[in-house]
Amino acid sequence: MAAEMRLDDFEAFARQVHAALDALNQAREAALTQARQLTRASAYAIRAIHRSESDHADAFLAQARALAEQLQNLAQTYPQIFYAGYTQDALKEYAEATLTCAIIEDRPLPTPEALHLDYAIYLNGLAEVVGELRRRCLDILRQGYSREAERLLTWMDEIYNLLVTLDYPDALTNNLRRQTDLVRGIVERTRGDLTLSLREERLQQALNRLAQQLPETSDESAPDSRL
Repeated sequence: MAAEMRLDDFEAFARQVHAALDALNQAREAALTQARQLTRASAYAIRAIHRSESDHADAFLAQARALAEQLQNLAQTYPQIFYAGYTQDALKEYAEATLTCAIIEDRPLPTPEALHLDYAIYLNGLAEVVGELRRRCLDILRQGYSREAERLLTWMDEIYNLLVTLDYPDALTNNLRRQTDLVRGIVERTRGDLTLSLREERLQQALNRLAQQLPETSDESAPDSRL
């Protein structure tokens, strides 16, 4: 492309501008569609894993992975699309779904490099995972105290312990500091719920032991209520 334009070149320049912006607009429309589909597939994967439907969760994650790759490839050609809010949000939802399923199924976490995500998107997705783990813990605690809930709380603690050390400008972390404050409250409420559940479990066990030690009262030895 020439470094300078003359009046005679202006018509050709106008055509070039229209062609470039038309291509960018088409890419934007495609990215919007892919972002919506990616967000939906990620949400379905999380819903399936909470229902203990691992096969369905894996299928939705595979669909989300393919959509994320398409979106990332498009963003490589048009960097403006990658930094658009809808792209960042959709990829964050993808990270959240992938990490949530891995933790609940007790599998190793994929790294940002494996997911082809930058650290800011990955970390914001990781912060969102804490809310899903709390939901899982409460589902478990409805059946009584469980070691599985303790395992999930340990993950929540470790995630918060990482996030709280990331004292960087919001421009670098996509407002991660606000997410970190929310995570702290979620972790503490969950810890309180687990503590209460454990105490109730121990109290019930103590009452059961006491009931076994007490002599059974037969009908013959019971006092006559007519007296």
